[in-house]
Amino acid sequence: MQPITLKTGQAPAAVGPYAQGVRLGDLVFCSGQLPIDPTTGNIPADVEGQTRQSLANVAAVLEAGGASLATVVKTTVFLKDMNQFALMNAVYQECFGASVPARSTIEVARLPRDVLVEIEAIAGVATEE
Repeated sequence: MQPITLKTGQAPAAVGPYAQGVRLGDLVFCSGQLPIDPTTGNIPADVEGQTRQSLANVAAVLEAGGASLATVVKTTVFLKDMNQFALMNAVYQECFGASVPARSTIEVARLPRDVLVEIEAIAGVATEE
């Protein structure tokens, strides 16, 4: 089984030597997504806007691999300031609804482009039942 490198213009290009995502079998691994609007290159100013944009970028990469936010089994959230956890968490819950995946949230000293949040995900490929 060979991994398939995912690439979509609906999410920002990788800022280093890595793939936006990789599909292997029925799993999609989404690299950490920064809150960069793929069309304008803009970054929202607050953690709520950055969380929303990061999750939109995650969704775009997952869709390129045949998955979606509904099939996410695990996320990792990298947060610049744990004092903003509640603000990030409110948007996160809004995006995932009642079907939330397993998650780790880690406070970090610094993120690329000095953003406030970065989110990565692992999802199953959506199947028709």
